[in-house]
Amino acid sequence: MKEVDKLNNQTKGILCIIAASLGFSLMTFFVKMAGDLPTMEKAFFRNFVALIVASFLLIKSGDIFAIKSGCKLDVFLRCLFGTSGLIANFYTIDKLNIADSNMLNKMSPFFAIIASVFLLKEKPTKIDIIATVTAFIGVLFVVRPTGDMAMVPGLIGLYGGFAAGMAYTFVRRLGKKGEKTRVIVFCFSAFSCLVTLPGFVMNFVPMSAAQLVCLLLAGLSATMGQFGITSAYKFSPAKRIAVYDYTQVVFAALLGLFFLNETPHFLSIIGYVIIIGVAVIRSRINLRTSEEIT
Repeated sequence: MKEVDKLNNQTKGILCIIAASLGFSLMTFFVKMAGDLPTMEKAFFRNFVALIVASFLLIKSGDIFAIKSGCKLDVFLRCLFGTSGLIANFYTIDKLNIADSNMLNKMSPFFAIIASVFLLKEKPTKIDIIATVTAFIGVLFVVRPTGDMAMVPGLIGLYGGFAAGMAYTFVRRLGKKGEKTRVIVFCFSAFSCLVTLPGFVMNFVPMSAAQLVCLLLAGLSATMGQFGITSAYKFSPAKRIAVYDYTQVVFAALLGLFFLNETPHFLSIIGYVIIIGVAVIRSRINLRTSEEIT
């Protein structure tokens, strides 16, 4: 019975993370389509929509809003890293093509491996270590260090991946402590709105109807992604499902190619192949090893 439960949870985790990948890729697409608006304005709308949805779900559930005992610091750190990573990601989306910005953000599982050592006391395997080092080599092809300001967006995008990896590690820890998904999403959305509100107000730029629609759609897509990713890492450990997170890069590349006429640089494509390839190999080896042990 336990084996069936594990299989069901893993399947749910995979489906959730693919749905999240589609949601986040659509978010980056709509953010790009919104045009030349300040980063904080875009970030605020993305989180405001998620806050409305999370609030509705909390009210509908009939639960009294309360963070579980022993979870408050984890919730705060999830919000802090998640918000700073979101802002970094939105800045990168405006500066790079959406495939590159998504790829840098998808370094999060490798950062999560490192974070899990300290936060979850999970010991990395040799393949985890080799895969993480190889993935960072792949990043060099995407960022293409030049020593000048041209590489700044890439580095900020890489920080976005680091912050996301930290945030998802705290989500995993909160899941182990039994914190509800809707509470985690509500706290993150509310925290992000408060952080981005001053920048939104001080640098507000009037939007056209089309831009407003794009930002609302970005918010809805991000909400889909947020609930999906939060649920995914509660259902199953990162080592079992994180590889499916890379479908986001595929979704983003297709959206950029067909709707934005964006063609990734050939060096970026080499980086994609290295990072996604090593993620797939690592996932297969870890699962095979896990099956042999059990």
